[in-house]
Amino acid sequence: GKSTLGRALGERLGVPYIELDEIVHFRPNWEDRTDEDFRAQVQARLDASPDGWVCDGNYGAVRDLILPQADTVIWLRLPFHVVYWRLASRTIWRSLRGAPLWNGNRESFRQTFFSKDSMLLWGLTSWRRTRRRTSGALASIPHGARVLVLRTPREVAALVREVER
Repeated sequence: GKSTLGRALGERLGVPYIELDEIVHFRPNWEDRTDEDFRAQVQARLDASPDGWVCDGNYGAVRDLILPQADTVIWLRLPFHVVYWRLASRTIWRSLRGAPLWNGNRESFRQTFFSKDSMLLWGLTSWRRTRRRTSGALASIPHGARVLVLRTPREVAALVREVER
């Protein structure tokens, strides 16, 4: 998904990789930063990388900081069945194994299957809304950054191969 692609592109381009999930989920037990603190942390990382960066994530709270500075934006607009299968597989595996995510956070079996904060539920209920918001945001980038819309895993792999060259 987005993190795997972001890490690969950052490595191949020789620029820092900025993972928004890691910044926002800054304490164990899913204690998130306030929007003000989140914005400050993201801006500090962007400022610390004047020669370029790769940033992954789609948080409305920081979109206005990131998009105006981007020269290229990649939208992973993969089909629902691909995205949801990956989300479900990853979430269930991590919850069963207690695998750590960012800053001591873990997905639990209870959270995954019996909580209103379930990623499985979020994946079902946010799909259309997220696509609409992303489409609108990318249509209004103030300086006209190049937007690449990748619709298949094959297109994602082709982009990574192209960047390797």
